[in-house]
Amino acid sequence: MSRTPPYAADLRAALARVSRGVDERELARATEALVSRYRSVAPANAPILASDAHVAAYAAYRMPATHAALGRVLGELADRRLAPRTMLDLGGGTGAAAWAASGAFDTLERVTVLDQVEAALALGRRLVEGAAAPALAEATFARAVAGRWPEADVDLVTVSYVLSELDEGEQQTLVADAMRRGRCVVVVEPGTPDGYARVIRARDALLAAGWHLVGPCPHSADCPLAQGDWCHFAARVNRSAEHRRLKGAELSYEDEKFSWVAAVAPDVPAPEARSGRILRHPLKRKGFVEFQACRPDGTAGREVVSKKAGERYREARDAEWGDLLP
Repeated sequence: MSRTPPYAADLRAALARVSRGVDERELARATEALVSRYRSVAPANAPILASDAHVAAYAAYRMPATHAALGRVLGELADRRLAPRTMLDLGGGTGAAAWAASGAFDTLERVTVLDQVEAALALGRRLVEGAAAPALAEATFARAVAGRWPEADVDLVTVSYVLSELDEGEQQTLVADAMRRGRCVVVVEPGTPDGYARVIRARDALLAAGWHLVGPCPHSADCPLAQGDWCHFAARVNRSAEHRRLKGAELSYEDEKFSWVAAVAPDVPAPEARSGRILRHPLKRKGFVEFQACRPDGTAGREVVSKKAGERYREARDAEWGDLLP
């Protein structure tokens, strides 16, 4: 699950355009502050994007990775024939999820991004100016506060990299707010043990409300992973020169690790689980491929596909971490 999503190059170009003229020293200081905050697991007691410099730093430092993770998740939902026409992004900031959705769904007609930080919304509006996808170019960026979102009735609601800013009670409220406003809800968090724990709580809330999981789990049972393990995946991010400079990095890419869950409302037909989910990098040996997989029967463990399996073996040789098991 590391392929580069559509529109990544377009987003990089938009980020380069809006970052021209920004003081690099101020941007570097704001980036350091964001890195420190994102490494903390405590709820935020103030908006993380507290200034124009923080917003610019977020866009340059975090937005490409957020976009890559959402691109992989929403691309899979598109492969499973979900075709939303309307989208709402709660706490969407500068619009990374909107960019990802526009690349994944050619059916998308209307996009709304809600956030409490006006500077983030203003930058989001600038980024989509001249975007190739009409739904993205005409997206609405509006100010709203968690717990007081405007009412909506949309096909898709995204909640990405937001839950870490809230305490557990506020997280539950946000997931419930998403369910009341959409027919498909997608939650994405960092691929860390605490990010996975937040995703599991969101998964539990969705299932308790009668929603049907569409990913990544191939079942609705309790997560079968052993204590101390956690379910997470990766998306490849191609770094721009500015991105490398901000991070002090040498490599031209990075892999964004994330955890996620997606579900559809009780009255929406859910795509049936077709196979297990590959949980780790496959081990490709001579004559066979070995996987660690989560299975439709609610178990997890070792799966081996040998050369004798023919077409399935050929598919297994191309499979990646995060893909469905061939």
